[in-house]
Amino acid sequence: MSSPSNLPNESAPPPSFDPSLPGVNALAEPLVAQLCADAALLRVALARTDAGTTIVDAGVAAAGSLEAGLLVARICMGGLGHVSVRSASEPEPAWPFAIDVRTSWPVIACLGSQYAGWSLAATKEQTGGKKFFSLGSGPARALAVKEPLYAELGYRDRHARGALVLEVDRLPPQVVIDKVLHDCGLAADALTLIVTPTQSVAGTVQVVARVVEVALHKVHVLGIALDEVVEAAGSAPLPPPAPDGIEAMGRTNDAILYGGRVQLTVRTDAAAKRIATELPSSNSRDYGRPFADIFRAFNFDFYQIDPALFAPAEVWASSLESGRTWHGGRLDADLLREQWSAP
Repeated sequence: MSSPSNLPNESAPPPSFDPSLPGVNALAEPLVAQLCADAALLRVALARTDAGTTIVDAGVAAAGSLEAGLLVARICMGGLGHVSVRSASEPEPAWPFAIDVRTSWPVIACLGSQYAGWSLAATKEQTGGKKFFSLGSGPARALAVKEPLYAELGYRDRHARGALVLEVDRLPPQVVIDKVLHDCGLAADALTLIVTPTQSVAGTVQVVARVVEVALHKVHVLGIALDEVVEAAGSAPLPPPAPDGIEAMGRTNDAILYGGRVQLTVRTDAAAKRIATELPSSNSRDYGRPFADIFRAFNFDFYQIDPALFAPAEVWASSLESGRTWHGGRLDADLLREQWSAP
């Protein structure tokens, strides 16, 4: 039994990440290797540029799969999260299957790696044809640290290999690949780019697996100290993919906004109360309509949508200070079934 002098200081905030541990790219590297080694089983296709960069097609021309989506979601979390699919067990579940996510390093797993915060674009002149845009997510973001968020997190990864996930319906042009290599400081053959369109099976899975990340981002937007969050778990129903890109985006957003539930373990009662009260999506003026309808109503401009909408539907916030749990928000299973079921 440890003596009291050897016990950790319980009043000190937990670190966002232990610097003695491997970084997110090193932790994700075996998962990337598995995705490539099992490409045929996972129904993904591999290609390499002339310089040796690996591109994994998980839903553009390749079929992709649910299992590929689960693996990509774990890669997105920098190897710091557990992602699985399960049969929903409630008497009247919103949908038969759900994605479960949990992490003991929520700040770095979700915001330092999984968050789609790196804007990557190219003009039609640069591509020699059609302009390109995608948001990059996954561990290579922490190599490039192009976003101001990393200064707040106090985190930067340094590793010789990296992986980035692009949620887009075409493979990236060379000009974008070159930018990622330059900003990450990687050799061409040390980068893996994984492409998962939202309307694909794998793309649907990996977006719904962001239910905890969406909660962490909302914590950040609310101005609650990120080091309050010690543990995080969540789930959201897994919708069927939609062939239309807007509808597919709407379904994956609705899964979280109306069917997502999270439990955050935090340090203090004050943080738990605020999270339970202010975090759920029902606080938004735009709550109550399918996301695709909202997006169209605002002329396809994300920035006109109330930011408060981007949050899970239901939240439990448990405080280590008192051991009490606060609850807020609600699920809207009827909205989901109406949108996803055949008439």
